[in-house]
Amino acid sequence: MNDNINKTVNEILESYSKHEQTCRLSEDNIINKSVLIQVLEEIRKLLFPGYFDKNRVREEYIGYIVGDRIEFIQYNLKKQIAKALKGCEKCNDLSYDEVMEKSEKLVYEFLSKIPSIRDYLATDVVAAFNGDPAAYSTDEIILCYPGFFAITVYRVAHELWKLKIPMIPRVLSEYAHGLTGIDIHPGATIGKYFFIDHGTGIVIGETTEIGENVKIYQGVTLGALSTRKGQQLKGVKRHPTIRDNVTIYSGTTILGGETVIGKGATIGGNAFIVNSITEGMKVSIKNPELQFSPDLSENNQDKLAFFHRFRRNPVRIAFFRLIFVPLADALDAPARQCSNKFDIALAYSYLCKNKTPAKTGSIPQSFAHTARHGLRSNNST
Repeated sequence: MNDNINKTVNEILESYSKHEQTCRLSEDNIINKSVLIQVLEEIRKLLFPGYFDKNRVREEYIGYIVGDRIEFIQYNLKKQIAKALKGCEKCNDLSYDEVMEKSEKLVYEFLSKIPSIRDYLATDVVAAFNGDPAAYSTDEIILCYPGFFAITVYRVAHELWKLKIPMIPRVLSEYAHGLTGIDIHPGATIGKYFFIDHGTGIVIGETTEIGENVKIYQGVTLGALSTRKGQQLKGVKRHPTIRDNVTIYSGTTILGGETVIGKGATIGGNAFIVNSITEGMKVSIKNPELQFSPDLSENNQDKLAFFHRFRRNPVRIAFFRLIFVPLADALDAPARQCSNKFDIALAYSYLCKNKTPAKTGSIPQSFAHTARHGLRSNNST
């Protein structure tokens, strides 16, 4: 057993030597993701006092509470920014004291943006409440909506991104991505009154520009046309521009840095767009044609066989029309409680009288489909 363990250890060590880019040996610890998540939660408490606290936040003590939270954020975020800067090539020549001084300055610059972040988020709450009739209060949006959580984290991460703080903005945005399925790159530019409805599967790329009063549904991708050039495209606009008052429905993909969706446009679901759309346009794909086929399961074979026998006998057809058409009116076609043959005859009589597909709720849908299939040649008889 010991020999096997030693062999495994040696193989792992050999892997470390082989792939040095995946190891940080004899180096300072990299940023602590768990600490950053704690910092994010304290920032959310600053942004929305009284929503995410374990105890009631008393107004007379709010100044002390805010000060205490800022102290926690300042102390921990400063240390994490310093670690991120040490791992940045641009800061390799800085001394420890210079790194710490720079980190402290960046933290205070970020904290000064808290009121501005609150201004943006207040408009996002309004957009969500006005845009979703299922929302019964703004409290519900702040506490429950995954789209709003993702937007909140984006607003925070974006300010850190603008300060050119390495890695930390991506840690925060990917944390939100993992929880909500909404992937918003912190480098994207998003205006006020932004609303994500449902949200799962949304992708918003780094160089995306989004105006004000934009609404996006689940499964939307605002992406790049091609990433085969990889690092050669760093800093190049690769993602689309969405102007003000645009609505993009679920499953839509919009690609390319030169693609612009004009002001007031509406993009229907499942569209694939790589060219610009002029303002005010409504874009939709052609509706797919629906096809219906009979239920060929074993339980339905008796019904099909009955119909095939039934349609060959004009006397039976006349009899059932005479008896069951008035009966269908009297009973309002309560076929769910009837026997199989009665169900089928009732379904058929209903179709013969109305000469239109049966409506859901009037007779069982499977019977209506069976009647259409089994007696289509007799519908005019």
